[in-house]
Amino acid sequence: MGKMAAAVSSVATLATEPGEDAFRKLFRFYRQSRPGTADLGGVIDFSAAHAGRSTGAGTQKVVRSQLSVSSVSEHNAHRVGLKPVSTWQAYGLEGYPGFIFIPNPFLPGYQWHWVKQCLKLYSQKPNVCNLDKHMTGEEPRDLWEQSKELLRCKELNKRRPRSLLEKLRWVTLGYHYNWDSKKYSADHYTPFPSDLAFLSEQVAAACGFQGFQAEAGILNYYRLDSTLGIHVDRSELDHSRPLLSFSFGQSVIFLLGGLKRDETPTAMFMHSGDIMVMSGFSRLLNHAVPRVLPNPEGEGLPHCLETPLPAVLPKDAVVEPCSVEDWQVCASYLRTARVNMTVRQVLAKDQDFPLEPIEENKRDATTEGCCHLDDQNNQVKRARLNLDS
Repeated sequence: MGKMAAAVSSVATLATEPGEDAFRKLFRFYRQSRPGTADLGGVIDFSAAHAGRSTGAGTQKVVRSQLSVSSVSEHNAHRVGLKPVSTWQAYGLEGYPGFIFIPNPFLPGYQWHWVKQCLKLYSQKPNVCNLDKHMTGEEPRDLWEQSKELLRCKELNKRRPRSLLEKLRWVTLGYHYNWDSKKYSADHYTPFPSDLAFLSEQVAAACGFQGFQAEAGILNYYRLDSTLGIHVDRSELDHSRPLLSFSFGQSVIFLLGGLKRDETPTAMFMHSGDIMVMSGFSRLLNHAVPRVLPNPEGEGLPHCLETPLPAVLPKDAVVEPCSVEDWQVCASYLRTARVNMTVRQVLAKDQDFPLEPIEENKRDATTEGCCHLDDQNNQVKRARLNLDS
């Protein structure tokens, strides 16, 4: 029996729990899957598609996507650490119009900058994170400074307490998402990072979305036992603009479903450097991450992260140098983690937020859209944060 047939057979034999829909059943299957076995035989690997090596059950759905090569100059691509668009591989899926998957288009070494930004810069004030409610107003929030020494000594003492960065679950940028109301508002905004905005504009333009404005970002920080629950990103007021997703660190299984949860989703790998674009029909589809996959070679980094950032960068580069010391901290973190950046345009051109009663801006790390941690019984439970652990 081939890997694909074995995977389909394994899913078929999994008993359906009372009230469980097709998406939840497959989510549970991959949450309990065993890496290196036929369990993952049904997962599409886009990084192998162009070489004809992908054997996932959905491989027959994979189609080539056309990019707007002339919309992004080689120089602007280089400024943010991307290869020329003419060299990118881009794929779609039959039945999912508007879905585009780009396997790692980053130049060697340039992922270092974006990883460092997620851990060192974007986690700082004025951006909002799940740890804010645990800190007093007088307490400075510099997660990097409070974590770097613990992360550097990780190899020396695996029983050390967890650093604050390892307790980080989400960060919001630009228009800050309200986890309770599931809305954005004009009065809860801080400047969106200019480097990430420029990166997003280049990727969006390459996918045919000129004029994309990066207005809000949600960064999710995954540990090896983290999951992202089944959800739809519908809070933005302009659904005609794409959702961009950038993945760094350990690989994950991503599930892309339909408009309803009784439609069986398609499973695919997301590796470090991969970019996913959800637009059009695919913009409002159910999706989830049931599993973070540990490196098959042990606590190591993906090979694409082993190459250092070049010492000489373009004069007008958006990326910045990354010191050896800083990368040691990033590498220690990523050996057992994954970071995902999602970037959205919230408003259409000349659109304003509707007038609504002012609500208290409450944010809770336990609501939909965060990384959810499971317990030893494989039952998904909400993330509970204890700063003393």
